[in-house]
Order: sequence, then C-alpha cells, then structure tokens
Amino acid sequence: MTIYDHFEALDLRSGCIQKVEDFPEARKPAFKLYVDFGPEIGVLKSSAQITELYKKEDLLNKTVVGIVNLPPRQIANFMSECLVLGLYSADGVVLLCPDKEVPPGLKLG
Repeated sequence: MTIYDHFEALDLRSGCIQKVEDFPEARKPAFKLYVDFGPEIGVLKSSAQITELYKKEDLLNKTVVGIVNLPPRQIANFMSECLVLGLYSADGVVLLCPDKEVPPGLKLG
C-alpha cells in the first residue's frame, strides 16, 4: 500500500458544529462537539482539546473538517466517533476550517 493509498483511505468531510458541551471528565481540558456531517453520515460526537482558543458560543454553527471513518475512541466517559482536525500552535489548537461557506458532508478530494 502506498502513502497515497493510506491518505485516500481517510474519509475527510466538512461538518457543522451543532452542539458544544463542557467535558470536565477529560484528562486535558476539552469540549464535547456534536458535528453534522450531512445526510450520508449524520451527526457524530468528538472530544476536542480546543479550549485555549475557542469559547463554546464561538463554535456553534462553525464549519470544520473531520475524519469520519476512524474507529470510535473512548475518552473518559465519552465515545468520540470522529476526529475534528486542527493545527498545534504555540497558543493552542487552531481548527481547520474552509475559507468559504460549504454544506456539511462535502468530501475532501
């Protein structure tokens, strides 16, 4: 399998954050995100360590990019079903977001 094949195996989609909750049970500060990835995928849950740069109210209806075909991962008492992508900066994690408005569910490709 080539490196490109590995990349192609990831299902990266646009998603719209529908709900944000505090996640005090997480080992590191995090939010619980509920992200709508469109009619084909639906709403998936994600634990995101993005509390340094984002407030809950700033995240609602924000379009992000996430990987939707990884196995679920137990984080404390929460099952994370997708991975919302971000970049590590000196100030905290910066979410990857499209620079134009796009509907939920668009596939990176």
